[in-house]
Amino acid sequence: MSIVTIVGAGMMGSAMCMPAVDNGHEVRLVGTPLDREIISEAKETGYHKTLKRQLPEGVTCYQIEELSEALKDADLLIGGVSSFGVEWFAENVLPVIPKSLPVLSITKGLHSEPDGTLTAFPDYLATKPGCDGLSLNAVGGPCISFELADRHHTVVAFCGNNMEDLVKIKNMLSTDYYHITATTDVIGVETAVAMKNAYALGVALAIGLTEAKNGVGCKEHYNPQAGLFAQSTKEMYKLIEMTGGQKEQILFGAGDLYVTVFGGRTRMIGTLLGRGMTFKQAREELSGVTLESVAITQVVIEALMNKGVDLAEFPLLSHIYDMITKGITVDVPWSKFEQ
Repeated sequence: MSIVTIVGAGMMGSAMCMPAVDNGHEVRLVGTPLDREIISEAKETGYHKTLKRQLPEGVTCYQIEELSEALKDADLLIGGVSSFGVEWFAENVLPVIPKSLPVLSITKGLHSEPDGTLTAFPDYLATKPGCDGLSLNAVGGPCISFELADRHHTVVAFCGNNMEDLVKIKNMLSTDYYHITATTDVIGVETAVAMKNAYALGVALAIGLTEAKNGVGCKEHYNPQAGLFAQSTKEMYKLIEMTGGQKEQILFGAGDLYVTVFGGRTRMIGTLLGRGMTFKQAREELSGVTLESVAITQVVIEALMNKGVDLAEFPLLSHIYDMITKGITVDVPWSKFEQ
């Protein structure tokens, strides 16, 4: 049995409790400052209020002030923060852990350098003060948190720079329902899965377009969704090549795109924009909702512009960016998808 400490009690971080507990590990779930209510209730009742499930036996909950206690003798640290929490995680958690403690991050995103170079979060975190020498790894691939919590079959990739560490972490978390591929192609996996948020918004535009014509709640039209899905994977493939990743990682990105289109915040914002709302109107409609799709779109398009890349190669992503930054309404550039 090992000790697995998870920092970040959101839905995905908390769902990681299940494969860890099922492998017989002691799990310590630590909330960030934003997770106080979640942790308080879970401490009292064992119920996770946003995951809407009982945490399994073997999980002990901690507030962030109890981090040092939760890290004592830990064998694995799982970072459960969103992309908006990466800087906080780098400044407040990573510098206080032993260099021998491997880290597995569920965070999906890319960091852009001033010259437009896109860096995977594990490699970006390694440059932060106090983070050098750490084994920084990440999870990528199609995974809905509540389905993992319910132990549905889930296929993901663990990526990092050291295969020995990856195999160790894989062995700690692999179950008969949580299926893990280990790869050292960090930038390939991370580019693929980071972009799924932006492109899921793009596919969801078709849902809103159908509703604008036939009414909210109408039967969906799948031809336009499939067309946008195909264009999304084409553009994701180009981005993986540009960042130096291996082309086969598109499989994890496409799978992740598939599950993301079916629900959640990204589907909602894409649907509202598809109905004809401006981004400002849609953002007001979803007040208080974290939109990683918006963040990654801006990071990547601005990186491409800094590199001098012709944005005509990315017509769908460019249109999403224009809706976000210029206040235009939806006008899918279908003809630009033709070859």
